[in-house]
Amino acid sequence: MAAQPSIARRRTIMRRRAGGLVVFVTLIAVFLAATGGRARHRVPVGTRGGRVADPSRNASSAPTAQLRPGSDPNVLPGPVLIADRDNNRLLEVSPQGRVLWRFPEPGDLSPGQTFLLPDDAFFSPDGREIVATEEDDFAVSIIDLAEHRIVYRYGHPGEPGSEPDYLHNPDDAMLTPSGELLMADIKNCRVLVIRPPAHHPLRQLGVTGDCEHGAGVTYGSPNGAFPMSNGDTAVTEMNGDWLDLLAPNGRALAATHPPAFTYPSDTNEVRPGVFLSADYTKPGAIETFTTAGRLLWRYEPTGAEALDQPSLALPLPNGDILANDDKNDRVIVVDPHTDRIVWQYGHTGVPGSGDGFLSNPDGVDLAAPYSLGRRFSASMRAP
Repeated sequence: MAAQPSIARRRTIMRRRAGGLVVFVTLIAVFLAATGGRARHRVPVGTRGGRVADPSRNASSAPTAQLRPGSDPNVLPGPVLIADRDNNRLLEVSPQGRVLWRFPEPGDLSPGQTFLLPDDAFFSPDGREIVATEEDDFAVSIIDLAEHRIVYRYGHPGEPGSEPDYLHNPDDAMLTPSGELLMADIKNCRVLVIRPPAHHPLRQLGVTGDCEHGAGVTYGSPNGAFPMSNGDTAVTEMNGDWLDLLAPNGRALAATHPPAFTYPSDTNEVRPGVFLSADYTKPGAIETFTTAGRLLWRYEPTGAEALDQPSLALPLPNGDILANDDKNDRVIVVDPHTDRIVWQYGHTGVPGSGDGFLSNPDGVDLAAPYSLGRRFSASMRAP
């Protein structure tokens, strides 16, 4: 048997432990006072010191009750960013269905500041900021994830216009690696490139107010401008259902029609020569097609699984398709080999704001390194 410490030794040990406990309790009290009594997530989910975080550290490996029964979290490479439009919020949801980050929380907005109707949201290439497009409030906001605050805004909320620092239904704003802000400005029929913190366009594609398809000169109500792997840009025009492929200097390279679409939305590249688009109709559809307009795959379920005005679909690294099914109040992942939904957050056709619910989600993105913004290999340059 080991020798027992003396009475004096035991008293010394007890005093040290008591002192350590006092220090620990004091630190906790200071922390709670500084945070208003609650811990607050201040580090971008998906990054830790510039590195990608392991999603399994943020949630258990088993699906939670917030997911559709039968959902497989393994189909997602990481968290999903959701623009939850009618709830006036952004959510970052783990593959297991847990909310990891949300904006705005109480105190995130400055006095008099608003954040309304986020239509799309995308991570910046470095994963430290989110660009949120408030389409029907005529503004684009850049949000610092760690600080939970809007650090830049282009446009005047509630005031449409075409002058510098004004927009009329902007859509799908994104940051490039060079720090430029690229966005479609639907009702002004133009694509703008802005360099924050400036509040005037660096350059413009299209002619303000000229809403006809003009082979790289004019654009018919463009609703999306997305990066391609080679540095080109894909622009979707609602008027005439066109997909335009533009060189980095804005020169038109090709134009095609998504096959059998009523309202093409947010066309983006799957791989060189293959594109993915959503048909914003009821019942809606998602399809892939070639530069020449040849249909490769179309997802158009009927009955209880029918899509209701889906507005954005993105390819996943495993070949599945992530999409927001807006009016069905859900975000889904579809396996194109089986045409089955393999993951779903949100209750089909049941809007809500509680855990597991969405209300007219209008945009999605993936956390780094899988975000759409990371696809930029070059920013658009002046001709």
